[in-house]
Amino acid sequence: MPLPRSARVLAVTLFTALLAALVPATAAHAESRTVQGGRLDWGIRSSFLSYVTGPVAQGSWGLTGGAATVGGGQFRFHSAQGSYDPATGAFEAAFSGGVHFTGHPKADGGNELDLTVSRPRVRVSGGQGTLYADMASKAKGSGRMTVTSGVPIATLNVGGIDMRGGGSPLSLTGVPATLTAQGATAFAGYYPAGTALDPISLTVDVNTPRQAPAATPPAATPAKPSATTDATATAKPSATASATGGLHTAVVDWGVRRTFREYVTGAVSQGEWALADGAQDGGALFRFPSGKGAYDPAKGTLDAAFAGSVRFTGAHLDLTLGKVAVKVSGGTGTLSADVTSAGKTDKGVPLVTFAARDLTPKNGLAVVTEAPATLTEGGAKAFGGMYKAGTEMDPVSLAVAVDAKAALPALPDLGSAPTTPAATPSAATSAPTAPADPAPVASAQDSGPSAGTYLAIGGGVLLVAVAAVFTAVRRRRSGAGTPAA
Repeated sequence: MPLPRSARVLAVTLFTALLAALVPATAAHAESRTVQGGRLDWGIRSSFLSYVTGPVAQGSWGLTGGAATVGGGQFRFHSAQGSYDPATGAFEAAFSGGVHFTGHPKADGGNELDLTVSRPRVRVSGGQGTLYADMASKAKGSGRMTVTSGVPIATLNVGGIDMRGGGSPLSLTGVPATLTAQGATAFAGYYPAGTALDPISLTVDVNTPRQAPAATPPAATPAKPSATTDATATAKPSATASATGGLHTAVVDWGVRRTFREYVTGAVSQGEWALADGAQDGGALFRFPSGKGAYDPAKGTLDAAFAGSVRFTGAHLDLTLGKVAVKVSGGTGTLSADVTSAGKTDKGVPLVTFAARDLTPKNGLAVVTEAPATLTEGGAKAFGGMYKAGTEMDPVSLAVAVDAKAALPALPDLGSAPTTPAATPSAATSAPTAPADPAPVASAQDSGPSAGTYLAIGGGVLLVAVAAVFTAVRRRRSGAGTPAA
């Protein structure tokens, strides 16, 4: 006997309501999330570093774009940007910074080996992982320079990682990397495809999407912006400030010297550094903010003092650099500071000089980016003779704002501290038996119920709906011969 029309209508209504309740919940959970901030640690290949700096290549390497060193022979790239889908585990993040290798010096002052690896990017999707990077390399023999963006230089062994269901921060530790054919070409043929590179580790911050606000009825008459609001929205930079170039604020970034930082925290000194008075740590550099003083854009001159200090301490070491100041004239800049060592303070010691040929403001901001810096005689004395005058120090970056609305360059964003991977994978990060190689580890905080959870709830609701329909039919049949009350 077919179901009565009223029962069919009830079933359809309940099923439609069920779908309406399930689809938004599942879709919201599957929404991709933004990756903003984080670090990637990678040594590229430890034997390559040893080769570059060894007796054969007689070379060196340097950092660019705010990259730093960490641990024993690893490079830290910063400021992750990308996306992550916790429902599928799809992940992609690009990082800033680079490493420049040179070696095999030639008589003309050049180098046969010239290789730069920068802007690494990690992509994981469908159980496959790839490491990309911008590469600039000089070919063996011909010496022809090739610059290529987004080279897939390595495959990543992510087979033992379930990326689904992660929260923030999201971490990967010790992921094995293998050189690709494209990577071998970009490496100027120093290694064949299939060569094992150093494993990568990363930690990124994941922004959870905000819930949309509840809909509200539109106002009967749209509100007209007030004169004050409209003026604020369309305000332009002060013509007076732009014309005169008056210094609004400024920052100077300087890492002192990479090898000095490594010495301070290394096994010999076993020390540390501490920032005070507003100085900021950018990983591979220190930022001294709140610059005040005189600036003349027409003449390209600057005389500014900055806030902040840094103190280095360790075995037989106690050195403080404070009251940092910068003077620029004739295309050359000088960075000075009050130097305190052994209980004595020498004021306004010129530490390094650097090139500052173009200090003309553009869009309210005059910028000098990573200008090579050279140690002065006063700087050599400040460091106790550790380095001779003329030694190359870390580059200097300078930003002078002549307008209140000009955005100062951002510091490297290292994101949150890495999470400690669980000893036993949870349901959100369960993985097959680890391979014989050092196994990659994923760590991600639980972000809530998965789509399967919502389907299970929906199944229960559907059963309740079917039971309700069945009960209604039985009551109708049992009462068919009895007049309604």
